[in-house]
Amino acid sequence: MSKLVTIYGGSGFVGRYITRRMAQQGWRVRVAVRRPNEALFVKPYGVVGQVEPVFCNIRDDASVRAVMHGADAVVNCVGILAEVGKNRFQSVQAEGATRVARLAAAEGVQTFVQLSAIGADDSSPSAYARTKAAGEAAVLDAFPRAVILRPSVIFGPEDDFFNRFARMARFSPVLPVVGGRTKFQPVFVDDVAQAAVAGVLGRAAPGIYELGGPDVESFHSLMQLLLRVIVRRKLIVNVPFGVAKLIAGGLDLVQTVTFGLIANQTLTRDQVRNLGRDNVVAPGAKGLADLGIPPTAMEAVLPEYLWSYRPSGQYASIKASARNLRKT
Repeated sequence: MSKLVTIYGGSGFVGRYITRRMAQQGWRVRVAVRRPNEALFVKPYGVVGQVEPVFCNIRDDASVRAVMHGADAVVNCVGILAEVGKNRFQSVQAEGATRVARLAAAEGVQTFVQLSAIGADDSSPSAYARTKAAGEAAVLDAFPRAVILRPSVIFGPEDDFFNRFARMARFSPVLPVVGGRTKFQPVFVDDVAQAAVAGVLGRAAPGIYELGGPDVESFHSLMQLLLRVIVRRKLIVNVPFGVAKLIAGGLDLVQTVTFGLIANQTLTRDQVRNLGRDNVVAPGAKGLADLGIPPTAMEAVLPEYLWSYRPSGQYASIKASARNLRKT
């Protein structure tokens, strides 16, 4: 364990998988998070003392530098899906990535991996996409040989995509979908983690990699797949973009007038703008195949963690088998 990697956001949805895999590679892992006491679950990923959560505020130079000291590699996983309080797209995804990259170069860090997103574009109408692009540009300016990963929507046991709609399907007679025709190429979270590890270990050529799974599906089709997995019948309602903008605007206004006490975790105007564009790997882009990582299919993973949303939970398969037995 002579090598040290600092993973910013290393206890988040993707970060925890990268942390586990880096520990398995025998590296010491410093997990930089805002609330170390809530990230203690990462410590058993390695032997005693191998994985340590440490406090870091990505908006502060001294904080970022302190947790980076002595690191051989840096992975930046910090990102937000909606603006709440002081966590703004500009301060976290643009200025935060700039700060981490600038200080990493000053500290002599050898390897840098940045987690971005498909759709990162400095001319996008979405602030999320523009600040992702700004973060990429800052990283490449400080580390021309950096590895930048752009995943499509990520699925896995802790995701906020399939889990969110599965929770909704438990209680709502309908599933509202904004941008039902928008294409996605969902990628398994551990495949993204493997790509990040390849970048840290020098097994990935420098550059930008767009990560997607083996299947390209519309938003509407993904919801149909979800309902099949959780064995529920619901009406999928495609919400027009005009209506979605009005709803999102109202929810954003509630967050503003309550000074963030009521956070909009449902649908924001910026998310509506993002849903207007397909979220798939661009033709000719480097991806998982270039890293030697076979993509994991959704059907192989979704039933493993969505079973709890079925009407009979873990007994759904047993009940189905019993019904088939009675028929025969």
